[in-house]
Amino acid sequence: MAATSSIPLNQNVFRLRFKPSKRHALLPVESYSSPRVFCSEVSRDGPELKENNNMSPTKQLKNVACGVLAVWAVTTASPVVAASQRLPPLSTEPNRCERAFVGNTIGQANGVYDKPLDLRFCDYSNEKSNLKGKSLAAALMSDAKFDGADMTEVVMSKAYAVGASFKGVDFSNAVIDRVNFGKADLQGALFKNTVLSGSTFDDAKLEDAVFEDTIIGYVDLQKLCTNKTISPDGRAELGCR
Repeated sequence: MAATSSIPLNQNVFRLRFKPSKRHALLPVESYSSPRVFCSEVSRDGPELKENNNMSPTKQLKNVACGVLAVWAVTTASPVVAASQRLPPLSTEPNRCERAFVGNTIGQANGVYDKPLDLRFCDYSNEKSNLKGKSLAAALMSDAKFDGADMTEVVMSKAYAVGASFKGVDFSNAVIDRVNFGKADLQGALFKNTVLSGSTFDDAKLEDAVFEDTIIGYVDLQKLCTNKTISPDGRAELGCR
């Protein structure tokens, strides 16, 4: 008896979105119904083995083709789903923490940088002069300490700051674009006239954070307002309902 097996194929579909700034972003879109490969396999038990041996060359070729297609389906399905969550090994560059005081000399809003900035586990507590106005595009900041630092007018684009500490940091007039602040400590941080675009604050601590004249999109605002640690004054400043 013929047994039928189905192998789902996950497709990576991309959509080209056009923005007013004429920058084109290639964004992943969720897959729709996955196509399936159906193969019929003749049982090798009993007299059906003889039938398989007498199979016509055309049918044998079809089975080979189906097998190749099935292998392709398995090897191409779910291509490195977790790759975006993997971080490179900690940099062994001497004085890597001091590179934050220089920043990315060609850093732009799209996260372009001239040299990677690995600031993980660095301590910039109470740094009052060397971080102001720096471009920290695509910086790795997880588990770093910036408590009490002056980061006014800093440009943080596509930075990864999961688990970092920014208690009492002054982000006034800064551009914070697509930064991951997951589980970061932002208690008492000052976001005065700060651009907060596309950034995430999942499980971040935002007690006593100030959001005076913060520039933020509607969708980003709705996500930020779900954070229950924001004080009533902060929620009022943001316009959370």
